[in-house]
Amino acid sequence: MFKRVLLFLATNLLVMATISIVMSIFGIKPYLTAHGINYESLLVFCFLWGMIGAFISLAMSKWMAKHGMGLQMIDPNNMNAQEAELYNKVKLLAGRAGLPTMPEVGVYNAPEMNAFATGPNQRNALVAVSTGLLNSMNDAQVEAVLGHEISHIKNGDMVTLTLIQGVVNAFAMFLSRIVAYAIAMAMNRGENENSGPGFIYFILTIVFDIVFTLLGSIVVAAFTRWREYRADAGGARLAGTQNMISALERLGQPAAVEAEVASKSQASIQIMKISSHNRWLGLFATHPSIPDRVARLQQMER
Repeated sequence: MFKRVLLFLATNLLVMATISIVMSIFGIKPYLTAHGINYESLLVFCFLWGMIGAFISLAMSKWMAKHGMGLQMIDPNNMNAQEAELYNKVKLLAGRAGLPTMPEVGVYNAPEMNAFATGPNQRNALVAVSTGLLNSMNDAQVEAVLGHEISHIKNGDMVTLTLIQGVVNAFAMFLSRIVAYAIAMAMNRGENENSGPGFIYFILTIVFDIVFTLLGSIVVAAFTRWREYRADAGGARLAGTQNMISALERLGQPAAVEAEVASKSQASIQIMKISSHNRWLGLFATHPSIPDRVARLQQMER
């Protein structure tokens, strides 16, 4: 828990420091003025906050995954038989996909059957699998899961997700401040016309930040579901459609679901994994259902 809090605080301090430096360099003035809101300054402020924060998170994604998940990284110069088999599978699939650089490969200790890929670009990526997956799937299924993750790297999904998340963050901040300002000024009308938005503005800003961020997460979730379908198709091309279907069906079995529910301590990484059995409403789900994913792959074969 302490490690997670420390990582969270360090990331946010870095984001705040970076934005402060950029705003000082470019001379961006405060967006609240004596005459109301300066919309141009507010838009620039929100864009910088949203995009810089998202890209800092992307740049730190491998480091955070390694430390947050407790990954045991595979050293290609010092591997046991099981590690060599996993490493060589990733190397083969990366070659088939045409990646310019071999991704790093790691294993994390968890009962769930899952895997994820992360990293800022194709030349600096990471593929990790759980011990539960390695112990519960056959070779063909493991290869299909790895093909799915390699496809995420090939498709540049992490970069695209970062861009979408940054834009969503910027618009959520922009809209929340405009709405909060309008309501605060309407509430102050008649009391003191020159008092400005006051303390109520800052309270409403926090409330609307949460509201608009939740609404924006619908857009982000829709993209993540679409990228899962596309990565499934990529995994099918790299490792065989039937193998991909078999792997997904194995992930959908009750034992796999129970293991994942029991492993929710790594919830911050769920969006990057091949499977997620969260019980959110469909609009907020980061992964399509297993039956829908299997049905898409079956349609490819027809």
